[in-house]
Amino acid sequence: MLQIPTPHIAACEGEIAKTVLLPGDPLRAKFIAETFLEDVTCFNTVRNMLGFTGEYKGKKISVMGSGMGMPSIGIYSYELYNFYDVDRIIRIGSAGGISDEVKLRDLVIGMGASTNSNYAEQFNLPGTYAPLADFKLVRKAVETAEQLEIPVAVGNILSSDVFYHADPTFNDRWKRMGILCVEMEAAALYLNAAYAKKEALCMLTISDHLYTGEALPASERQTSFRDMMRVALELA
Repeated sequence: MLQIPTPHIAACEGEIAKTVLLPGDPLRAKFIAETFLEDVTCFNTVRNMLGFTGEYKGKKISVMGSGMGMPSIGIYSYELYNFYDVDRIIRIGSAGGISDEVKLRDLVIGMGASTNSNYAEQFNLPGTYAPLADFKLVRKAVETAEQLEIPVAVGNILSSDVFYHADPTFNDRWKRMGILCVEMEAAALYLNAAYAKKEALCMLTISDHLYTGEALPASERQTSFRDMMRVALELA
């Protein structure tokens, strides 16, 4: 434990579990804590990035918002791994489908996270690094999803720095390379985990598809996201 509380997380020693679920939206973190956890305490309200710790089936687990984009999740995951000695972070979020192999409500597990970000430049590597999830978490997530009869796809996802891209061929070129879907955080999480020698996994629910134009209404998103949350909680 070093330098805690940090500039961004107000928790003291022992207030954060070894496993942290990290949705982008802090209100989703609050929803998970209130819906699935018992004996919940709030350990962070700094910048309204809410964080909670509780118990799920007798196991201590924390859930906290990460914000949008790689700079934001980069800060929170770094502090959790390096200052709070968290062992594993599981990102749970939404994504836009790119591949024809995924459809609305599908659960996607990001085995790898391609990116157009320069986040890895800080490590001064002599080549291009491939950000990958922890295999044990990937395997357990797939097995859990299958047991719960939740459709799941595993493969390469895209972590993009840009939501509104000026290049109209951007998605087409990633699709050609087999990218399943696009989100905005996983690559930074995987890079931080590798550098800290910790575990990371990104699980996503397809909330819209960039090629079919389909999108989940708000009422159905909650049910689909619940499936993803159930799988993530079992990984603690």
